[in-house]
Amino acid sequence: MRAVYAQSQSQEDPLGGLVVGELPRPEPEPGFRRVRVRASALNRHDLWSLQGIGLPADRLPMVLGCDAAGVDDDGNDVIVHSVMSTPGWDGDETLDPRRTLLSERYPGTMADEVWVPERNLVPKPAQLSFEEAACLPTAWLTAYRMLFTVSPAAPGSTVLIQGAGGGVATALTALASAAGFRVWVAGRSPAKLEDARRLGAEAVFESGARLPERVDTVFDSVGEATWGHSLKALKPGGALVTCGATSGPNPPADLNRIFFLQLKVLGSTMGTRAELQRLVQFLLATGVRPEIDSVLSLEDAAKAFRRMHDGAATGKIVFRH
Repeated sequence: MRAVYAQSQSQEDPLGGLVVGELPRPEPEPGFRRVRVRASALNRHDLWSLQGIGLPADRLPMVLGCDAAGVDDDGNDVIVHSVMSTPGWDGDETLDPRRTLLSERYPGTMADEVWVPERNLVPKPAQLSFEEAACLPTAWLTAYRMLFTVSPAAPGSTVLIQGAGGGVATALTALASAAGFRVWVAGRSPAKLEDARRLGAEAVFESGARLPERVDTVFDSVGEATWGHSLKALKPGGALVTCGATSGPNPPADLNRIFFLQLKVLGSTMGTRAELQRLVQFLLATGVRPEIDSVLSLEDAAKAFRRMHDGAATGKIVFRH
């Protein structure tokens, strides 16, 4: 089958291990169902896999991709939930200590087909295109959980979103503004800040800029580069919700500020199948749709990965299969 996969790994030259070619069709696990992929989406996770982060070298070659929408063998249009819990796990899949994502233990979605447990399939409504639906399972689901499950802030609150232009940041901007939050966005690129304003941000700021007032909640997927600014931006008793560390995982703790101002630091990762279903319903109810940077073919994978690596994308890069 045609696939985009990691053949080798390198911190210095991650794209050197990226291959578009033919691989044997996977042997399905018992109880897994096949999805013929119509669209998949690129995530930072795929770049990390090529760098050797989260994907052991002994599992290469590995089909990349966490996100997909397609058609199952019964002819149903479906969205793939990429959090793979262990058999028999009951409850929040993200709390399963042995959970994995597609493309870590099982082949990913950037292929003609992908096999997943039946519980990992969510119906795709006709109102969402395959390309739009393929954007949801990672970045958009992560943003939904951060905003509506983990964050204590309610609509009407002022929130700051770090990292304008990223997949999670654009999803947060669109979701939060549609839900009635007062949305501020910070970033390094003037063009991406203008994109954030178009997506619903009330105000935008250069990274690290002094804000007119402190905010109720900060959403941060950047890590080291923005951590200090995120803490300083919070009101006493405010919350910092973090889902990643694209600039590095070891920020200064600033414990004095955290305990003296009684700040909350809340971790969030991915989302559940039930949250993915609610995200779909939220999009249908509000008319919000994912920000798509570009739609390419699988054969253009190197171009797509380079665009993400260079930080040139705003929103999601999607592959049409």
